[in-house]
Amino acid sequence: MLGGSMRQHSFAPYALYFVKFLQAYAAEGVPIQAVTVQNEVDTDQDGRMPACLWGQEYEMGFVKNHLGPALEKNGLSTKIWILDHNYNLWGRAVAELADPDVRKYCSNVAFHGYVGTPDQMSKFHAAYPDVSLYWTEGGPDYTAPDFATDWANWGQTFTQAIRNWCRSVTGWNLALDEKGRPNIGPFPCGGMVTIHSQTKEITKSGQYWAFAHFSRNVRRGAKRFESTGDVKGVEHVAFENPDGKKVLVLSNSGDMRTITLKQGAKVVEFPVAAGSVSTIMWS
Repeated sequence: MLGGSMRQHSFAPYALYFVKFLQAYAAEGVPIQAVTVQNEVDTDQDGRMPACLWGQEYEMGFVKNHLGPALEKNGLSTKIWILDHNYNLWGRAVAELADPDVRKYCSNVAFHGYVGTPDQMSKFHAAYPDVSLYWTEGGPDYTAPDFATDWANWGQTFTQAIRNWCRSVTGWNLALDEKGRPNIGPFPCGGMVTIHSQTKEITKSGQYWAFAHFSRNVRRGAKRFESTGDVKGVEHVAFENPDGKKVLVLSNSGDMRTITLKQGAKVVEFPVAAGSVSTIMWS
């Protein structure tokens, strides 16, 4: 339970477990879009929390010989996302998807941002431009002094993920108490929101406010379009929503400054506060 590795003789019952899980949720009106084989396939967390090592060939074998066929046999459209681990393991994902039998059941990769750099996802994209990428884990430390105000840092993290081909970002965790509970591991994880265990007061983290700039304004089906410009401390990402409206998110980790925005012949001067996330929308 606390570390260890998957055994091949467990592949068939584990695939059945996935099927039963998906069917049970669907029966309650909750269809599951996607599953990953294992959270963080390349770590056992040094035995400090539930984890499970999966060798590359094991993950490949499970997908192509067990999980994929089991979902297909039971008429389940849930997608399989492989890896679900850090940027620096992009080469492993490249190798796994080189197997056509794996590709038959999987064309999606999930990344975490704890080790490596976001541009490594672009290296993967260069090898497989038709594969969808997702950023599936990241969360704040509730003991950090800027836990409630680090929105600019999170805005930059989300921007870097999206600019390097991720189709979505997912926070870890959604709601915890003032001491990061419940927590079955050694890390002081904070929630996107904190629900005080005694008063039940709800407070919002810096990560929550960074998410708001994307989730409130970028609609499902939006397309990212290229934005250029190099201003130290400022990260930017631009989208076009299905209704044609444009959205630009600016994350400024530096001092207050004025940014010059240009689109064709249109020019506007836009002030951005120090340590801020700003969203600009136009038609």
